[in-house]
Amino acid sequence: MSVSSSTSTSTGGSRQSAQIIREFAKLEGGGNARGQADAIRFRLVSYNILAQVYTKDHFFPHSPPPCLRWNDRSREILNLLKNLGSDFYSLQELDEFDSFYKKKMEGLGYSGIYIQRSGQKRDGCGIFYKKNRAELLLEEMVEYNDLVPPVHGEASSSDKHDLLEKFSGLSVTSSPQHHGDPNDPRVRFKKDCVGIMAAFKFKHPPHHVVILANTHLYWDPKLADVKLAQAKYLLARLAQFKTLVTDRFKCTPSVILCGDFNSTPGDEVYQYIISGNTLSASSDRPLEELPLPLCSVYASARGEPPFTTCTPKFKNTLDYIFFFPSDGLMPVSILQLAELDSPDVAGGLPNYSHPSDHLPIGAEFEITKGKNAQIRKSI
Repeated sequence: MSVSSSTSTSTGGSRQSAQIIREFAKLEGGGNARGQADAIRFRLVSYNILAQVYTKDHFFPHSPPPCLRWNDRSREILNLLKNLGSDFYSLQELDEFDSFYKKKMEGLGYSGIYIQRSGQKRDGCGIFYKKNRAELLLEEMVEYNDLVPPVHGEASSSDKHDLLEKFSGLSVTSSPQHHGDPNDPRVRFKKDCVGIMAAFKFKHPPHHVVILANTHLYWDPKLADVKLAQAKYLLARLAQFKTLVTDRFKCTPSVILCGDFNSTPGDEVYQYIISGNTLSASSDRPLEELPLPLCSVYASARGEPPFTTCTPKFKNTLDYIFFFPSDGLMPVSILQLAELDSPDVAGGLPNYSHPSDHLPIGAEFEITKGKNAQIRKSI
């Protein structure tokens, strides 16, 4: 496994960080079209950077204090993004967007789009892209609070009623007498989680269009139904967005979905995304028809990593990159991750080697000219 390190001094001056930056590993059979003039290669990294608002000592008592300080963490995160050299970054728990990351990433040659979480939450999801490689065509925000039903007598569109019934299976109305009841849909589904979708056109021939979607689903394992409803809503919205992009720009876009899904490979969310199956469904129940069938990059290559988040109390895989398989899009390399016995994750994250409690995941994709990969010249 290829690993590089970057050393810098913390603001306290008492300890030097040895940030670990892993490299992309070529996949077997990948990269056969590098010599083709019409082939496009690009890198995508997805990373939950851990919002500064959540870096409390009682959340991370195992982390050295300098690893939780804004000045140290922001510098280390920016250094990591710079050294990974990705064309696109999908970031979750992104805060300080306007005050820090937007300007700093612009200095590295990136433009960014961002959606902040609803309510009083200070973090959100963002996508940064290299300005010299792609241009933004269209973007849409996804707010999972759309799944919250109206109370009796409250006006609501029929579309919103349909969304709730389709993706949650709960009643479309909520009684104000049950306000605060965790079983009341207005409470249960109002989690202020968000996502973002964007279509990009590559600036170099064949000017292919790619759709990137980034999300952060709700965390609580006790509310698996809420996470599943969010995932179903996201895929339905993503399929609609793909149709919109196809019709408006007269193209056949590639589709990539990534983020922190707060779900392990055995959970309902993951199983639904890759197969239309959910663990709650009986064995004789037919699989749901997926609005957009997707594959996991890591699972299709070498299997999902053993973990993407690591603390003393929890170590598992929650972060994924999914893609819509087509004749023209294929992953050719993946970002390597730490192993279970890697010394740089011993004791849990964040630490001096990793500025977040999650690890970045990434893939290099190749798009080749074909019936499903070529954009018309009308854009």
